Amino acid sequence: MKILKYIPAQLVFFLIIGIVLGFYIQLSLFLISAFLVFSILLLLITYLLSKKKENQYHYFTFCTYAVFILIGFASVTFKNPNVNEKNYLNHLSDNSNETELIIVDILKPNAYYDSYIAKVVSINGAQSVGKIKLNILIDSIKNDFSIDDKIMVFENFKEIDKPLNPFQFNYKNYLIKQQVHHQMTIYDGAIIPLNNNKTSLKGLAHSFRKKINSSLLDNGFEGDELAIINALLLGQRQEISKEIIENYQNAGAIHILAVSGLHVGIILLLLNFLFTPLERLKQGKIIKLSIVVLILWAFAFIAGLSASVIRAVTMFTAVAIALATKKEINTYKTLLISVFFLLLFNPFYLFEVGFQLSYLAVFFIVWVQPKLYNLWKPKYKVIDYTWQLFTVSIAAQLGVLPLSLYYFHQFPGLFFVANLIIIPFLGLILGFGIFVILLALLDILPNFIANVYEEVISILNATVGWIGKQESFLFQNISFTIISTILSYAVIITFFKWFETKNKSLLKYALIAVVLFQSNLILEKYNTQHGSEFVIFNKPRYSILLNRNGNKTSIEHNFDSIAHKGLIKDYLIGTNSKLESDENLIKNTYQFGAKRLIVIDSFSIYKNLNINPEIIWLRNSPKLNLDRLIDQMNPKTIIADASNYKNLVEQWQKTSKTNNIHFHYTVKDGAFMEKY
Repeated sequence: MKILKYIPAQLVFFLIIGIVLGFYIQLSLFLISAFLVFSILLLLITYLLSKKKENQYHYFTFCTYAVFILIGFASVTFKNPNVNEKNYLNHLSDNSNETELIIVDILKPNAYYDSYIAKVVSINGAQSVGKIKLNILIDSIKNDFSIDDKIMVFENFKEIDKPLNPFQFNYKNYLIKQQVHHQMTIYDGAIIPLNNNKTSLKGLAHSFRKKINSSLLDNGFEGDELAIINALLLGQRQEISKEIIENYQNAGAIHILAVSGLHVGIILLLLNFLFTPLERLKQGKIIKLSIVVLILWAFAFIAGLSASVIRAVTMFTAVAIALATKKEINTYKTLLISVFFLLLFNPFYLFEVGFQLSYLAVFFIVWVQPKLYNLWKPKYKVIDYTWQLFTVSIAAQLGVLPLSLYYFHQFPGLFFVANLIIIPFLGLILGFGIFVILLALLDILPNFIANVYEEVISILNATVGWIGKQESFLFQNISFTIISTILSYAVIITFFKWFETKNKSLLKYALIAVVLFQSNLILEKYNTQHGSEFVIFNKPRYSILLNRNGNKTSIEHNFDSIAHKGLIKDYLIGTNSKLESDENLIKNTYQFGAKRLIVIDSFSIYKNLNINPEIIWLRNSPKLNLDRLIDQMNPKTIIADASNYKNLVEQWQKTSKTNNIHFHYTVKDGAFMEKY
């Protein structure tokens, strides 16, 4: 591809390498700054040498790449809380901290807590910086906090919980990539509201969205319809029900609910058409461009200036300029420009799933769609338009498929049906929605228009729901590793590159990629079939024992329902195994290969067991003399799961330490996993 020879593409590539290295490798601020200054000086020297001797140019090229790697490395390091003296981590005390916070984002609440992202202003009187997750027990206070609200709290900072079960979603790692390293939970309403004289852009946008929602509520919009309007037009998905989210995911239309390039592109087309008469004026093109760009960024502002909105508006601002100046739009270059500036602004965008998926989708649409479209040229416009939409959907899905399988482990077989039905009407839905919001704000929205638009949204939800419920076309629980993801992209890219150029050597590389991909699948299957392990999960108040022998898995537990379903599903996907049996029974003894496990529950039945187990599992708070038990059985490991009282666990831990026996508490140490 010619784009790979484009110098900014190479620089973005090395910038990304630097960001990845900076995230996983910790260096001091002084050291990385020294490296950066030295590399820039070296770059200037090699540039001067290359001007005198052309054969020295490759040294200049190498130094340029090194500078951009270090820029990426430094951009992450500068945001590392450990290198910033003002970060709140350097001001924490062991006692309750007097902390000033400003709410900067509102998260989706759960059944127990309202959740926010808050910026730390000061701790114990010392100015600080950094962000935390703030959880407030529902009904503990009456205040409904908004963005820019300033509060004083008196609680300790706590570590964000790491995943305690195998293959569980790592929420701690997710928040770290959002530059949030701690959380604080308020139970008793110990919050003092403070005056905040400063108003941020996000705060203004939030206030404006509240006004829009108030107007829509006054005009009869509510429930799922109002939640969809908030997602489509205001970039807010917090109020969408779990059922609606699942329907859109299963239908392959979840991208509709996230304001992205698709939405901004449609809005740009509408604006470009609407303001075309301005071109008749003197300097009309400049006036039109200014208005269009201003409205696009106003939309980004209203939608909350999220990462997805900023990258979409940045990209389509460049497209709008190209349209106004009648220059040929090079989408590759436009993508690269937006990627470059966004990553310089915030290198952590690189780790966001939405960032990765959106750019891959656009790239594959631009590269692959024309090749698919040229396979057939329909004579009739209606068929041609449908064929264009179909090839766009196929190209976008090819681009995101490996990454989607890696992150979400499912493939919606009817994605093209959802896109063929929804996308043609999305422009109408967005345009009509903006019109409805304007009339609602002006308090002149007629009831029949409100009813029509509400019915349109209702039909959209019903259509997506029907498609999403066609379970025979939904392929779920697909195990897909990071190596499989990389190799599958190698297959797709080399194949389409060969398809584009018909170069025989590229066909050879494509076949090699296929062989490597298949070999990796065989190796992963072999590792699964020849591996055995048992797992004692961490589940508050309950006990779960899993035994995997090859790709066959069985579980025993003390549940009356399927409350363990999520934990087991994650494990089955992660190990590519199948559940063979599910029993509501936990026995007293187990034999896993050469390892013996004894289970002691609240009945404390163990006195007549004449075995010496390697592992003892304590569950349901048994009342026992652990010293006597250790003398009798001489175990190597003692496990306590989350069904035990904490005070008993603390006593057992001390006793185990005294007897020099390994003690594993699943609440702190995570699930116990042992291969055999």
